This record gives sequence, structure tokens and C-alpha cells, in this order.
Amino acid sequence: MERRALRRGSAGWLLLTGLGVAYVVSGDFSGWNFGLAEGGFGGLAIAMVLMGIMYGCMVFSLAELSSVLPTAGGGYGFARRALGPWGGFLTGTAILIEYVLAPAAISIFIGDYVESLGLFGLTSGWPVYLFCFVVFIGIHLWGVGEALRFSFVVTGIAVTALLIFAVGAFTRFDAANLNDIPVDASAFGSNSWLPMGLLGIWAAFPFGMWFFLGVEGVPLAAEETREPARTLPKAIRWSMAILVVLALLTFFASAGSRGAAAIQDAGNPLVEALQPDGEPTTLSRIINYAGLAGLVASFFSLIYAGSRQLFALSRAGYLPRFLSLTSRRKAPYLGLLVPGAIGFGLAAATGDGARMLNVAVFGATISYALMSLSHIVLRRREPELHRPYRTPGGVATSSVALTLACAALVATFLVDVVAAVIALVVYGVAVAYFGFYSRHHLVAKAPEEEFAALAAAEAELDRG
Repeated sequence: MERRALRRGSAGWLLLTGLGVAYVVSGDFSGWNFGLAEGGFGGLAIAMVLMGIMYGCMVFSLAELSSVLPTAGGGYGFARRALGPWGGFLTGTAILIEYVLAPAAISIFIGDYVESLGLFGLTSGWPVYLFCFVVFIGIHLWGVGEALRFSFVVTGIAVTALLIFAVGAFTRFDAANLNDIPVDASAFGSNSWLPMGLLGIWAAFPFGMWFFLGVEGVPLAAEETREPARTLPKAIRWSMAILVVLALLTFFASAGSRGAAAIQDAGNPLVEALQPDGEPTTLSRIINYAGLAGLVASFFSLIYAGSRQLFALSRAGYLPRFLSLTSRRKAPYLGLLVPGAIGFGLAAATGDGARMLNVAVFGATISYALMSLSHIVLRRREPELHRPYRTPGGVATSSVALTLACAALVATFLVDVVAAVIALVVYGVAVAYFGFYSRHHLVAKAPEEEFAALAAAEAELDRG
């Protein structure tokens, strides 16, 4: 276990709050606007609110769970304690699908931004993707403290740009622009605010998630955090509060400035919103460069999250144990290099960032449902468990998150059936591996397994 230890005490609540925002911030610059084509402004607005409620309820539940089980396993560790080895593996694998596929997709988007900006005459392709993975994984290998500080700075640039964008866009705000998408008269319940009808609200769920997707990864930094029982809940709550503000500002400013119809298919909707005549302005150029910073922040932080999830699953024996070895600087080097190689290979081979993100969303919704269920189970099964932080509303809060997560999972089939099937196949292969092999080779000394063993022993004593 000494060869599988992380550097403790490297991060406080401020760096972790920055990490939580970094996971998500690229979603403010692109991606969410495709939900306008699925549900119109009203449909996406309702979807955003419902998904915001889901994430809000879930992060309050995770704040409690992370104060109880402050280990690098994050969601996998919570589910292991509540739902047993199968529940832990299913949750951890779903999270891993999200955190391996999302950086691969974002590397493609970075390539698109580099090409559109004309940087160094480069075009979007494998050299750009390789540069992203090599440089940013290299920073992570240098050390977690250095990595989180780099992420914090880049995230600060992206957030500042979003605020500047909102100020500039609101100067041209016109409420009539919000509902300018043509109405599909054949859709049930359609009107100017819901041009695709009531079903459009549901279809827009995955895009409403893009304003918050990834914030649940904050607990993965538990073992590298100072005073995790106090620090993690605080960082999770602050991250979510900042993201809600950024989502509202971005959504209303973009659609109200240029019009929902004009930005619904744009690869860079914020830039399009600032170019009413299609001609670049000084502000639109600034936002274009800032969009690149936002993508880098999310790419960088998601690599961190994926490496820690892989590290935790490997250390406990759910995945091959050599993947959890750490370097002299306490970085899980194989946990960084292996997912990075997979991500680069997928990006270079397919170039289809949208589909990979849809696969990532599918994995995310499964993990959300299982983590919310874990909170409910632990509250009912172990009511006397010491909880330094308690979720407001208790089981009712996590039940709302569970219900909405299941609805979002079904909604992924409405958007991209192929992506959902791909995710199911990958999930099925992983389940077969666990069922036939790794569940027989779990490591008792791993923190998550020790927590589970202690819980079983305490339950046995209570029965005696």
C-alpha cells in the first residue's frame, strides 16, 4: 500500500472549489446550445432547471457521503459501502466511462478552437490532440499541488471571460430573441416557448446537464485534501453555487443577444452571440480565446478525476492492481497514462467529440442514480453513522436526485441511441470482467474495503 499512496494535504477548499468549477466550465462555452434544437428556449430552460435541481440534490448528498468516507474512491467508495462490491464496481465503472470519454471529446473541441483561431496555422487533428494529452498529463505527473494550482488559474481566466461576455451580451438583450425558433405544430403541447412540444423538455435533459456535468468529481480528491470531512462539503457547495450563477448568465445572455435560432447549431455559441452581423468584434475574439481556456480547464481537471477513479478501483482490486502504482511524487502515473492513451486513440481514430460526450453522459447518469441510492441506503441502514455534515432534507433530497437521474438516463436514448448502445456494450464487457475475475481478487487493505469490513463487523456485533 505504500506504493499506492497519494500526496496528502495538498489541497484546501479554495483549490477544490476551483477544481469543481474546472470540471464543468467548458460546458458553458459550448455544447449546451444544441439543446435548443431539441426543446427550444423554453424546453431547454426547464431542462436546465430540473437538471440543476438534480445536481443540487446530488451534491448535497455527496457532501455528506464524502464527510463519512473521505477516500479517493469518491462515488465508487460510497456505493461500495452502501451497495456492496457489485454496487461499487458498477458505480466506479460508470464514472470511469464518463472521465475517460469526456477528455477525449474535449481534446477534439480544443483542436477545433485552435483551427478556428488560426493558431500557428494548425488544423484540428491528431498532433493537437497528442500535444494536449502529453503536456497536461505531464503537469499531473509533476505533482497534484502544481496541477490543481494550474487548473485554478486557467479556470479563473475562463470564469472571468464568462462574466465579461455576460456584460457585453446583455447590452443587446431582447426578450423576443428567446423564442424565435419555428414551432413544430405537430408536436404535442408546442408553442413559441416550447417549439418541439412537451417531449422536447425531456430530450433537452442531457444538454441541461452540460452546465453542471462533472462537479460530482470533487470527492475524488479526498485523500489529497486537508481536513477532508470539513473541506469537501464546503468545496462541493461553493462549486455548485458558482456553476448555477454561470449557467443562468450564459444561457440568458447568449439566447437574448443573438437569438436562440442563431446559436442552436453553433460550435461556439458565445462567439456567435456577440457577432450579430457575422463579423468578429474585439469582444468576440477575446471570448473565443477564453473558450479555449475553458476547454483546457475542463480537459485538465477531468484527466485528474479519471486517474483518481482508476487508481481507487485498481488499488482495491476491481481493476488490475498495477494501475494503482504511484511515482516518487505520489502521482498515479499509470492511472494517468493508460486512460490518456485510450482517450488519445479514440480522439485520433474517430474525431467525433459529440458522440463521445453522449457516451460520457450515459455513464454519468448511471453513476448519479447509484450514488443517490447509496445515500438513501446508508441513511436507512446505518442511521447512527458519524456524519460531520448532514444533507439538508435527508433521504427526500437524494430521492429527488435519484428520480431525475433515472429520467436523464432514459433521455439519452432520445438524443443518441448509438452512443447509448456503445456505452451499454462497454459497460457489459466491464461487468463480465468483474463477475468472472476481479470480484474474487479484491484487496482487503484498500480503504474502501476496510470501511466495508468495519461496517460488517459492527453490524455483526449489533446482532450479537
